Amino acid sequence: MKATPVFWAFAGLQSLAAAETIAEINGNRFLSPFAGKAVSITGLLIAKGPKGIWIRSTTPDDDDATSEAIYVLSNSIGSELAIGDIISLDGEVSEYRSSDSYIYLTEITVPENVQVVSSGNAVKPLVIGKDTLSPPTVQYTSLDEGDIYNVPNGVANISDKNPVLEPSKYGLDFWESLSGELVTVKAPRAIKTPNKYGDTWVVGDWAVTGENKHGGITMSDKDSNPEVINIGSPLDGTKNPSDSKMGDQFEDITGVVQQAFGFYSILPLTAIKTTTAASAAAPPTSLISQGKCNALTIGSYNVENLAPTSAHLPNVASQIVEYLKTPDLLFIQEVQDDSGPTDDGVVTANATLTALVSAIQAISNVTYAFTEVEPVSNADGGQPGGNIRVAYLYRPGVVSLYKPNKGGADDATQVVAAQGKGKGKGKAKGYGVAPELSFNPGRVDPANPAWKDTRKPLAAAWKAKGASRPFYTVNVHWSSKGGGTSLHGDQRPPINGAVEARTAQANVTGSFIAKILDFDPTANVIAAGDFNEFAFVQPLKTFEAVSKMVELDEAVETPAEERYTYAYDMNAQALDHMFVSPALAKSKTTQFEHIHVNSWAAFNDVVSDHDPSVALFDLCG
Repeated sequence: MKATPVFWAFAGLQSLAAAETIAEINGNRFLSPFAGKAVSITGLLIAKGPKGIWIRSTTPDDDDATSEAIYVLSNSIGSELAIGDIISLDGEVSEYRSSDSYIYLTEITVPENVQVVSSGNAVKPLVIGKDTLSPPTVQYTSLDEGDIYNVPNGVANISDKNPVLEPSKYGLDFWESLSGELVTVKAPRAIKTPNKYGDTWVVGDWAVTGENKHGGITMSDKDSNPEVINIGSPLDGTKNPSDSKMGDQFEDITGVVQQAFGFYSILPLTAIKTTTAASAAAPPTSLISQGKCNALTIGSYNVENLAPTSAHLPNVASQIVEYLKTPDLLFIQEVQDDSGPTDDGVVTANATLTALVSAIQAISNVTYAFTEVEPVSNADGGQPGGNIRVAYLYRPGVVSLYKPNKGGADDATQVVAAQGKGKGKGKAKGYGVAPELSFNPGRVDPANPAWKDTRKPLAAAWKAKGASRPFYTVNVHWSSKGGGTSLHGDQRPPINGAVEARTAQANVTGSFIAKILDFDPTANVIAAGDFNEFAFVQPLKTFEAVSKMVELDEAVETPAEERYTYAYDMNAQALDHMFVSPALAKSKTTQFEHIHVNSWAAFNDVVSDHDPSVALFDLCG
């Protein structure tokens, strides 16, 4: 049930023109039944902004689906009005959005005949979860049909279907049912760092799902956390703090609910104030190499556009030493060429990788070797001119390339039978035929159209100190989600940018790995990197089905809420993964950890937008 505000009695209302109520104007759907029509309304002024005011109905209904408040757009209307005024006005109902991908905002435009009916009335915000329903915690809208990542994407638009709001079931319906309302979030907590504008995603004292140990909210299969709300720019012109971070606690936040830049947001009356700051100190990995095959550490890290002159390069090196504990083999992504984002035809990353290993050596006793394959200039996406690629760092005394034979940008490495073993399947010393790579390291099917404008995977075969046979790796950085739409957007399910490309890439990568396991089902294979996708979405489902690999988080039973390497909008999420062959998935030695050095840090202390991960394996046999 809605809380019913109490207003001072006032005279003269009967003399006004016949008026629709605000609830009737909003209706019980996303779009107003009065859109484009002239209306006369009366309401209590509950908030003022730089370009308009918000008013609340003086005659509320008893329907949770209809908002009792609405935004009145005007640059001048608020100058002579005060909070607590009850006013009447004429205007036109409009549906506004600045992008076709956004949900419409119902508002009143061109207000005229504004009259103050009474002043000094009490203004009381609605406490979310007390005076209102609590936000739903799993589903966003009925149009997603139970899964916000259903494919195909964008099969329905909210603006076309205009479904009846069910605010007790669906998150977007809940926030739409409060559009324009003055609300209070009790005991708010940040679930990630703010963006560069100070916009901060929070939850309040209501029920949530996916809460991780640090206070963030982690997405999971079919649950992308619609209970989280964005806190936008303060209405009084102050600035939200830029140094808040995951887990920080704030004073109660009061503001108006509004569609803003593609998201439902609360625009606070004044800036957020931190009461308790969460720790930004992430513990280093507990997984320590033994320097030989029975306890080998392998890490993965997207180092975010790393060039020789990158300001964050020393910090990347420091994190590799202090937090990853210099793993024996390190998959890295987003390594730029030697001239960085200068589009000058340079493709070699020798200077970039040399600078990184030198920085590591300067603060540790570890000397890494590195290997990569240079791309064709401007053929692999990323920052123009940067020529990002994947690469490996490795500790030569512990692990080395097995029969090295480096390929070029256009050379497709093939899985072949070991020399002298013949072709096809067979047995040798208890294993299948030992597979080899025709190019080591080599790119996986680089001419395949699946890799248009994106990074090609880099496969390699390795021999660990003391091991009786090689193990195999595939370092990936699939297409980004560029071109996607907001989880709060009009298109349902939202557009998951490049999902078709990643599904094709999953087939190519998975088929390559499947060939290794066809030769030897017991082979030790590790695929890791920035997959730019969630484990429960179609591309990675395809990859697992084709490759027969096992997600390492699943194999070691990482709690679902702790599976994250990235914080974006309302979710802690995992774009970076490590997958292993069945032999490694079943091994009791196998361990895995995500190191949250960046997702817990304040905005100015973030080194990369991804967290690294470290695993430990027995790769002796």
